[in-house]
Amino acid sequence: MSVKSVLISVAVSLLVLSSFAYAGGLPTHSELKKVLSDVVKESNGGFDLNMWATIVDRDGVVKVVVFSGNDRGDQWPGSRVISAQKANTANAFSLPGLSLSTANLFSAVQPGGSLYGLQHSNPVDTAAAYGGDSEKIGTANDPMVGKKVGGVNVFGGGLALYDATGKLLGALGVSGDSSCADHNIAWKVRDALKLDYVPAGVSTTKDDNIVNDIESGVSATGWGHPVCAPAAAELSKEFPKTHPISKK
Repeated sequence: MSVKSVLISVAVSLLVLSSFAYAGGLPTHSELKKVLSDVVKESNGGFDLNMWATIVDRDGVVKVVVFSGNDRGDQWPGSRVISAQKANTANAFSLPGLSLSTANLFSAVQPGGSLYGLQHSNPVDTAAAYGGDSEKIGTANDPMVGKKVGGVNVFGGGLALYDATGKLLGALGVSGDSSCADHNIAWKVRDALKLDYVPAGVSTTKDDNIVNDIESGVSATGWGHPVCAPAAAELSKEFPKTHPISKK
């Protein structure tokens, strides 16, 4: 085989692998960490804090856990498990034809809401969430990887992941700032990973974007989320223009 043929073969293989990582499969630890770290540097309407991100597959098994700072202590320690809860929630309550973000669930689980009590339905497996070697937290060998952490979280930061064929692969959970900034960061991360081929949702734009329609404590649609800060709400409002959902 000629040198030219070898180079072409290698190039094709790399292209296929890249396509699989960002479209047909879930991202690796290094891929997710790079994207999260880049997005955290942007304005997201929060406190500009470092973040945790977790990805679960369709069975709810943790596949990747990363943080954006230089060390595991550069982010709120409690947000590691919250990010896993958010990923689990978005995966557990999304379907091939309908995506529900964790932000969409806030109003529905309040007393009198259509999903009241949901937040207590799938408790965290504390052994999976808190066990293992602390030195490995946030690395490719994070102790949560390979386990079903469970948990339900009902504020912004969790989004289902759909590839270019529309297949629901699992979900992403992000935590470490205000819940609205968490949602914004998760939205941008999913957009960058090209895993945002969302089929339908409950927002006004028929996707799983955060719905800021709570007035006097009541959501007009039943899927509303509180406004954490005007800057965060303005960012998410513009997502259909700045970071639109991908179309098949």
